[in-house]
Amino acid sequence: MDRLSNTVRPYAWGSTTAIPELLGEQPTGEPQAEMWLGAHPGAPSRLDRGAGETTLAAVIDADPEGELGAAAVARFGPRLPFLLKLLAAGAPLSLQVHPDLTQARAGFEDEERRGVPLDAPHRNYKDANHKPELLCALTPFDGLCGFRPPLEAAELLAGLHVDSLEPYVDLLRAHPEEAALREVLTAVLTADPEEMAGTVKEATAAAELLGGPYAPYASLGHHYPGDPGVIAALLLHHVRLLPGEALFLGAGVPHAYLDGLGVELMANSDNVLRCGLTPKHVDVPELLRVVRFEAADPAVLRPEGDGEEVYDTPIDEFRLSRFVLAPGAAPRELPAATPQILLCTAGAPTVDGLALTPGGSVFVPAGETVRLAGTGTVFRATVLV
Repeated sequence: MDRLSNTVRPYAWGSTTAIPELLGEQPTGEPQAEMWLGAHPGAPSRLDRGAGETTLAAVIDADPEGELGAAAVARFGPRLPFLLKLLAAGAPLSLQVHPDLTQARAGFEDEERRGVPLDAPHRNYKDANHKPELLCALTPFDGLCGFRPPLEAAELLAGLHVDSLEPYVDLLRAHPEEAALREVLTAVLTADPEEMAGTVKEATAAAELLGGPYAPYASLGHHYPGDPGVIAALLLHHVRLLPGEALFLGAGVPHAYLDGLGVELMANSDNVLRCGLTPKHVDVPELLRVVRFEAADPAVLRPEGDGEEVYDTPIDEFRLSRFVLAPGAAPRELPAATPQILLCTAGAPTVDGLALTPGGSVFVPAGETVRLAGTGTVFRATVLV
C-alpha cells in the first residue's frame, strides 16, 4: 500500500474554493478544477517506496502483473484501466459526448494515419479507448444529461417566445424522436453564427425573466454569450444530484457539468467530442456520428449495499463504492484481486494504521488486503474482471 500525492489541475471552469476547503487549505484565488488519482500520463499520481518519489505510472510499467494482477492485465492491458478524480465545477463545463470503444479505435487510427498531432487543437481522439464515467456528488451538484423527449423539448423552447426558435419547435413536433433530435441539433450547430448569437441573446434574456426551469439555461447564456451550445442545452434534461447520488454517462450521451463538487471515476481515456459551451474545436460531422439521438431519463444512481455501498454500472474497467464509517464500527477488511485506490472525503479514517484526512488517498496493489478503520467517508475505486 502506498500513500499517493496527486496533482490538482487549474482549468478555467474550476471552483476557487471547493477543493481547497475539502483539503483544509487556503484558497489561492485561482481555479482548482480536478485532482487526478491514477496513472494517466497527463498527471500521474506520485508515491515513494523508499528509493525516492516516482509516478504510479512508472511503478505499474515496471511490473504490470504484480501491481494490477494477471487477470486485469489480460483483460485491459498493462495499464491502470481507470482514472479517479475530485471534480469541482465553479462554472459550466463544455457540452460534450464520448465515443464507444469501436468509434474510439476507428477515430484514433484514422487520425494517426492522417498524421494529426496528438496535441493539435482540432484532434478528436487522444487515445483508442472509450470514456464511460460516473460522477458522485459530494455537494448538491447540477448538470445536464441526455435528451428530453422531443415534445417536451418543444414545449420548453416554445415557452421562451423567441421567434427564431419556432422552426426548431416545429421540427421537434413534426418528426419521429431520433429524426427530430438529429435535425434540430444539426440545425443549431450549423446555423449562421451571427444569427445564432442573436437567438442566444434573446433566449437568455427570456430565460432570465421566466426563471424556474429556465434558470440553468439563463446562466449558460451569461457564461457563454452567443454560443449555440446554449440552445442545444435546452434539448437536454437538467439534473440536480444530492450528496451521495451519482450520474452514469455512457457512450454517445450529451452532457455537461454545471456546478458542484464530486468524485468522478472513468475509463482511462481523454476522448471528448464537444457540442458547444466552449471556445475549443467543435467537429460537427464527427459529433453527429457519435451522438446517440435517444430520449432517456438521466441514469441517477444511489449506492446499494450494507457497509460497502456500491454504485452499480455496466462497466468493467471501474467499480466505485463508498464506506461511511460510524464511530465504534468494526474495522473492515478490503481484499481485491485487482488494484484499488482509496480516497477519503470526510473524517479521519485509517488504512492499515495510516491516517487519512479529506483528500488523502492510497494505492493498493492487486492481491493485497488492507484494513479500513476509524470514522469518516472513503471511496473505493477498483476493477471488475
